[in-house]
Amino acid sequence: MTEQKATHIRWHQGAITRSDRELLNGHRSFTLWFTGLPASGKSTLAVNLEEALYERGLHTYILDGDNIRHGLNKNLGFSPEDRAENIRRIAEVAKLFCDAGIINLTAFISPYRQDRKQARQLIGNS
Repeated sequence: MTEQKATHIRWHQGAITRSDRELLNGHRSFTLWFTGLPASGKSTLAVNLEEALYERGLHTYILDGDNIRHGLNKNLGFSPEDRAENIRRIAEVAKLFCDAGIINLTAFISPYRQDRKQARQLIGNS
């Protein structure tokens, strides 16, 4: 995959901050990253937790590996490079969702420690 650098693009900050959204929602936003082998129960855990949090009035969203590969990441394969890009894109989405005040439940195989580390750094304290 060819990497293109956008050097002339700048971030446009909105008027409403993450803290504002968290205050409105009544809870902090964060990302919980479920990782494991295929069919090990990552998605099932995420769905069960989503239901429990929803029942408590918390705003959640599941980012599931299979679902993401149907759209955003449908052009990626399963090479180490494509897997790294898959996780990078998901981390970018999770970071945006945290800024939106949402609790992210992510369920991805994420086999490489370095990719998980980079995702954690990208998302930050989200």
